[in-house]
Amino acid sequence: MINQLLIILFAYLVGSISSGIIVSRFFNLPDPRTIGSKNPGATNVMRSGNKKAAIFTLLGDLLKAIFVLAIAEYLGFDDLIIVCVALAVLIGHIYPIFYKFRGGKGVATAIGILIALNFKLALIVLSIWLIVFGIWRYSSLAAIVAAISAPFFGIFIFGDQALYCMAYSLITIIILFKHQANIKKLLSGTELKFKK
Repeated sequence: MINQLLIILFAYLVGSISSGIIVSRFFNLPDPRTIGSKNPGATNVMRSGNKKAAIFTLLGDLLKAIFVLAIAEYLGFDDLIIVCVALAVLIGHIYPIFYKFRGGKGVATAIGILIALNFKLALIVLSIWLIVFGIWRYSSLAAIVAAISAPFFGIFIFGDQALYCMAYSLITIIILFKHQANIKKLLSGTELKFKK
């Protein structure tokens, strides 16, 4: 029981490390929480004009999920704990203890979770994000559509086990919850759009 709680706590703490804030400081860029959408994620870091910083932010947010889940799997934890670890790293990213519980919206970290749990599903979800973003240039819309697609493909195409499908569904709910303001802006036509 103690080991299970420790790995979940560890996942939350790793998730609380904000790649966007750290990378922005390294590149002497503005704090991403003060520009654009005020979200410390890769797409908002890209608004600083530094694509390299955005790529490093994306990789950092992806890899922290893959890292903690790889450790949990290596240590032989069962599927329930694996799912708890996945949710803990995502919650840590969104509500980081190191940054007064003000974090990102969890999209890149969620993709990292999918890479660790079902690589083929991750590729499909990421492809959907890229297609939607490429057509409409709204990062939030791409995230919303991709998030909704994850449990659908996980359940009906891959037939993943119930615990993993539950995790996909919970991740989707969390992503949609964090994008409430974006959904309102999309509907009102005031959402920030990336120029081609």
